[in-house]
Amino acid sequence: MRRARTLLALTALLSACTQESTPQLPALGADIAETSVSGISSGAYMAGQFEMAHAKLVKGAAIIAGGPWGCAESVFAGVTGGLGATMLNINRAINGCMQNAMMIWGVPDPEALADKARRLASEGSIDPIDDVRSDKVYLFTGSEDRTVVPPIVRTAREYYRRLGLEDANIEFVESMPAGHAFVTESEGGACDVSAKPYIVDCDYDQAGALLAHIYGKLEPRSAAPQGTFTVFDQRPFTAGLGDHGMSEEGLVYVPPACAKEKGCRVHIAFHGCAQNRGSVGDAFAKDTGFAQWADTNRLVVLFPQTITQTMNPQACWDWWGYTGRDYLAREAPQIVAVYRMLQHLGEVRPGA
Repeated sequence: MRRARTLLALTALLSACTQESTPQLPALGADIAETSVSGISSGAYMAGQFEMAHAKLVKGAAIIAGGPWGCAESVFAGVTGGLGATMLNINRAINGCMQNAMMIWGVPDPEALADKARRLASEGSIDPIDDVRSDKVYLFTGSEDRTVVPPIVRTAREYYRRLGLEDANIEFVESMPAGHAFVTESEGGACDVSAKPYIVDCDYDQAGALLAHIYGKLEPRSAAPQGTFTVFDQRPFTAGLGDHGMSEEGLVYVPPACAKEKGCRVHIAFHGCAQNRGSVGDAFAKDTGFAQWADTNRLVVLFPQTITQTMNPQACWDWWGYTGRDYLAREAPQIVAVYRMLQHLGEVRPGA
């Protein structure tokens, strides 16, 4: 018994030391009312979920190779609950919200999903729909994407229209022969490839395009990142959230100006499945081009991270309910964790 207690004490001490040795997310006094989000694949779905949950703060969203909000939730999920509901949602996610194999049964149904969003908003589970209607939304699908096929992304455009967004607020790009990947001007594999790290060279600056659509005209990007990529401890932001599926560490990029001055905006970039740091290192953060635009446009870029689990072997963001049945709501574990990170970035550090 004494030996067991000693082992537990040593384990706790090691955990504490590890936590202390990992840098903390900085408090920068950021203007979180000017937040934007983007994501690819499962990250695209999470970007849409975060946008709907916190529409009062999010002024724009970029959905890359993803479909409409709430697409994967089965109509029977609320009846079965637990693992049964998750399995129903997985089937719907793959066949109905990625491969478009359930179109004959009306999946996805943009009008029904818009109705669902209005219902959750009326219940207070997500922010009011009026706060979404003024958003700038960027949508992208590659013509060579066989993972999330182009018709699914087109239904996302229709979903936003049904919510009341004007076409002028929606930029829809579908003419590029890209695979299932984030597109860049010069980094990554051949344009039509769909493979790790899911970054491809299509002679198109997607980071700049989506940020310009959301924020308007941008200052020219820097030639190379001038700021700091910092790996930070995500554990303070997942405390008390149960089975949240988040990694112990996340990544943030802080330009020099934002390290010195308050009031920078925040862009949250959600990686795709098998694109987290555990799978591809820092490629998603460093090769997508966000940092160069952040340098010259007063943007802090947050790259939150997930982990692989039994019900989530590819480290996808939760867009089918593996963290619980309320994964679409403001109180969903992953949405809560990322929102806490955003709030912390908005805090003013002592003495600043």
